[in-house]
Amino acid sequence: MLNYLINLFFPKVCAGCHSLLMTNEIVLCTNCRHEMPLTQYYLDSNNEAVKKFYGKIEIEHASAFLYFNRKGMVQELIHNLKYKGNEEIGTVLGNWYVEDLKNIQLKTPFSAVIPVPLHQKKFRERGYNQVTTFGNALAKGLNIGYDDSILFRKKYSKTQSKKNLQGRSEGIENVFDVNYSEENRNKHFLLVDDVLTTGATLEACSRALLKIPGVKISIVCMAMANS
Repeated sequence: MLNYLINLFFPKVCAGCHSLLMTNEIVLCTNCRHEMPLTQYYLDSNNEAVKKFYGKIEIEHASAFLYFNRKGMVQELIHNLKYKGNEEIGTVLGNWYVEDLKNIQLKTPFSAVIPVPLHQKKFRERGYNQVTTFGNALAKGLNIGYDDSILFRKKYSKTQSKKNLQGRSEGIENVFDVNYSEENRNKHFLLVDDVLTTGATLEACSRALLKIPGVKISIVCMAMANS
């Protein structure tokens, strides 16, 4: 009865098109699910996400689940996840994409999922890290750990979405650092973020993680901006 009353006065709507969700639909309506711009990058070991890091850092795998276009459906999803508190979006996307990631060929299996961290001040302002639910869904689906204690952000910075591409790349080199122990050596970490643009943030995070002896890095994002 309580759920009925909640749905009556606060009906659940699709995070993509804002239409009312049917009883068996979660976060996205069936139509929006069919319209999602899937990259299929997991099928191509030389995809556009991988190319972002050529000659910069050595990675085992890189991919993004969706294409991100300005004023498109994916931008709406990420906005609702990042600024409107709809963390369930991350869970849905993670549960969806993890089935694809299970099919990629790796020399060394993933050891743990690590999220791109927020600075403590930004975390207090927002109240959550927008990639937590996505990362946890991947970790659960891959049957590996989720660790947000190893990688941390040393410096506070303004929201990346308000910067141009050049601004996102500048001053990011020494923003991140790691706090690790012996048990973190020789691991294969899956680094996750929301949107891959220039790759500067993920490169900086990877460089910090590579301070750990023997570590391998893979990168997965919810979406990748069309260049």
